[in-house]
Amino acid sequence: MSFNTLGLKAELLRAIETQGYTTPTPVQTQAIPAILKGGDILAGAQTGTGKTAAFTLPMLQRLSESGAETAAKRKRVVRALVLTPTRELAAQVAESTQNYGKHLALKSTVVFGGVNIKPQIDKLRQGVDIIVATPGRLLDHATQKTVDLSQVEILVLDEADRMLDMGFINDIKKILAKLPSTRQNLLFSATYSNEIKQLAQQLLNDPTLIEVARQNTATETVSQLVHPVDRARKRELLTHLIDRGEWKQVLVFTRTKHSANRLSKQLEQSGITAAAIHGNKSQAQRTKALKSFKTNDIRVLVATDIAARGLDIDQLPHVINFELPNVAEDYVHRIGRTGRAGNEGEAISLVCVDELKLLSGIERLINREIKKEIIEGFAPDPTIKAEAIPNGRNNAGGRKQQGRRPSNQARTQRSSAPQRKQPQRGRNSNRNKISHHSPSSQEAHMHQASDGMGLQVDLPSTTTEVNGNSIHYKPSKPKQARRQGQGRNKGSNKKPREVASLFGG
Repeated sequence: MSFNTLGLKAELLRAIETQGYTTPTPVQTQAIPAILKGGDILAGAQTGTGKTAAFTLPMLQRLSESGAETAAKRKRVVRALVLTPTRELAAQVAESTQNYGKHLALKSTVVFGGVNIKPQIDKLRQGVDIIVATPGRLLDHATQKTVDLSQVEILVLDEADRMLDMGFINDIKKILAKLPSTRQNLLFSATYSNEIKQLAQQLLNDPTLIEVARQNTATETVSQLVHPVDRARKRELLTHLIDRGEWKQVLVFTRTKHSANRLSKQLEQSGITAAAIHGNKSQAQRTKALKSFKTNDIRVLVATDIAARGLDIDQLPHVINFELPNVAEDYVHRIGRTGRAGNEGEAISLVCVDELKLLSGIERLINREIKKEIIEGFAPDPTIKAEAIPNGRNNAGGRKQQGRRPSNQARTQRSSAPQRKQPQRGRNSNRNKISHHSPSSQEAHMHQASDGMGLQVDLPSTTTEVNGNSIHYKPSKPKQARRQGQGRNKGSNKKPREVASLFGG
């Protein structure tokens, strides 16, 4: 089958040919005709299967046809909105929109946080047909009344599962309230969860279900392998693998920003060019690091899960899980950075004794056992006991709860809230005075994390309750926070039976 058979107009076919594509992927084959009919879509497909083109191409065609007669007689209004969880993914979708729509009389723009908002405002005031945005920055524009969403005809939620993981559900609801009730809704997700199903029930009207692979699975073009190793020797093993294989382009994932920075520096000290990319990096730093990686100026890009979506590197050969993710679904998104567009890729996980429960959860999710292979000279020490993983998430199955930075309006309201006075204690009391404010109920128990736009945000504190092999997160009670690790399996170093033998258990 070719793109000519999908009902796309000549201008789009020319753009597709320019991009070098000749045969549509399975998700494109199913989604494009369905979207052209105007109905709602619920599409589940693995990362790297062409999901962006699957909604971008028919969206462009529908907009060009519906506005062709009046485009020259009216001011442009926003008629299509694409929401993404991260700015990397937003930039990627915006680039695809421009590339595929270059022969059409449509204008698009991208808005996300971490950069100056003024150029975005200027672009919006000129009039655009399509906005690609992250939820937080879009709400900032809505608050400042620099964007009007009342005439949106098509709404796309790309990587919807990740947006829910990052705590954007309230932002999404606020955005939905600003849209017209009659519109076409397209929901794309690489994994399914109860939250996604619930959102689909609320958002979609008699949707066409498109699923090109089994739920929550990695693409078959990615070979997966686990190397058991002691936690203290992971960096040494990673360097060994890169040098032995003479790898020129390796994407490495860590759990935290601190780990990404530290590993990047250690690799540089070992003579391997590397850079880190995560939420604390500025947009300029992230763009520079990604560009250097794509042009092979650096060999290793160390990233957190914030970058597991939106990193589209052509023919990326290797993905390394230096640390397994706390949430099993994130494993699927991480390794989905390789093996894209039908190319083969390799995903290797360096697993220490602390992560055996995480590994077990991942294998349950993808419904397969991952091959284990001990590298000579790096066999794990069976006497080393498992240690708790930070944040008390030493089990798999729980979903992360993340939020976004408060809007400008919210920050202004918070700053103007009454402040508790502190008693004066002598002439120099001002020097040591601590400023307090009365937090709202939602803010009462917060910790710092990073959102999809590189901003520090407050998240609800959580405790862990173990129920079988699943983790459930519940907000701690005010002033009665439970101790980390409290639960039925407190202090347990028990290793999953199927992999414990690799660690001498």
